[in-house]
Order: sequence, then C-alpha cells, then structure tokens
Amino acid sequence: MNEYQFIEVQEKDNVGLITLNRPQALNALSPELLSELVNALHSLDEQQKIGAMVITGSDKAFAAGADIKSMVSASTVDMLKSNFIPLFDQLQKIQKPLIAAVSGFCLGGGNELALACDLIIASETARFGQPEINLGVIPGAGGTQRLPRVVGKALAMEMVLNNRTLSAEEALSFQLINHVYPVEDYLEQALQLAQEIAQRAPLAVITAKKMINHAYETPLQEGLDDERRSFYMLFSTQDQQEGMEAFLEKRSPSWKGE
Repeated sequence: MNEYQFIEVQEKDNVGLITLNRPQALNALSPELLSELVNALHSLDEQQKIGAMVITGSDKAFAAGADIKSMVSASTVDMLKSNFIPLFDQLQKIQKPLIAAVSGFCLGGGNELALACDLIIASETARFGQPEINLGVIPGAGGTQRLPRVVGKALAMEMVLNNRTLSAEEALSFQLINHVYPVEDYLEQALQLAQEIAQRAPLAVITAKKMINHAYETPLQEGLDDERRSFYMLFSTQDQQEGMEAFLEKRSPSWKGE
C-alpha cells in the first residue's frame, strides 16, 4: 500500500524502488515530492534487508526540473526559510548505494537529483541539462558544484552558462552516467545492478561508498589515511572473516552485515 502522494515505493527482494509520480508536471520536484522522497529513502536505508535503492521517473521524464510555480513569487527571505534546497542535503546522509534510472528529461533539479545519486543508468532518450540560466537564476542544489567534478570545468560552464544539454550517449562519453540502454530495458538494468550490489557485503559496500565520496572532498593524503583506517576497521567485522574464509574454501559467502 502506497502511503505517499507524489512517489511510489516498492521493495523488490533486497532493493528499494522509488518512482517519482507527478506525471502532469513531468515529475517537477516540488517541496512536497522531495520531502516524500527523502523520507522514503531514509526509511529504506534503515531496513537491514535493503541493500541498494533505485530512483526513477517515467519513460518521458525522470524529472524536468524544480517546480517553478512554487518559486515564481518567492523572495530571497522566502527561499532562505524554505526547506526545499536543504532537502537535497539529506541525500548525502543515505548510507546505501543510490542508483538513478533516467529516461527522457533530466533537467535542472532533476539533473541535480541524479548527480546526488551514486550511479546513473539512462535510457537512449535521456537528456541531461541545467537550464536555470534561462530563468535568471543558477543551479542551487549542487549543479555548479557536483557537475564540474564529474564532467570538468569546460563542459559544466557550457551547460550552466549556455543551457547545453547532453544526450544519453554524450553523457556516457563525458562520464556523467554509467550505462545507456533501450527505453524498454533501462529500469530493469538499473534494478539488476542494484540487486548485484545489494548481494555484496553490506558494511563493505557502505564503507566503500563513503570513501569514494570522501575522495572528492579531501586532499589525497588525508583520503588515503581515512581509507586505511576504514580498511582496518572492516577486519573487526564478521563479514570480513566470512568473506575470506569463503574465498579460501571456494564457496559463496553468506553475509550478515555484522
């Protein structure tokens, strides 16, 4: 039973699937939708049986941007008081891997949502962009910060300053996304990838995700020191013992997440 108004939540074995559901607005990210999304992600993240999560929209639109109707009359004070942009920060607190399954329009806040995920699977029809400049503003939920870290300064400048959009194949060539599939396959492929990750050692997956993200925020030596500490820490887990014993015994490991 779906308890949300603007999203749909399903559990597929050990994977959580969240579908953005504002079709009349091409899944534009309203504060209400984003709040529901964050709540659902935290709920799934807390479930031991869930090992990874997929966020998707429709074949026509992952999310065509933020809900401009809710912003057109807003003042600076209104925006400062709003929890809309800070909700994006909550995505960084999700421990388990997030996969964006993108088809059609992935623009503005939609692109920023995808960028906040750990992996992106796209259909052949996906289009990625940051068109905020056309509205007299700039990206406000990570578009000027995460995008250059992924595609580089030159391309990020063109996308943000001149509304360049990327096709799925271009996004793949610039390493914005992981894979491109036909429209009829992209979601299933994203779920399969999530299922494969969810079957791996839970504590190692969570730690690896944290360390890779950490690499974008710290100097190399500090990151190497933190990685080493995390590596040593995992030797206090039952999963490390199980994984190495299973390897030596030539059998599949049975992970406990402990």
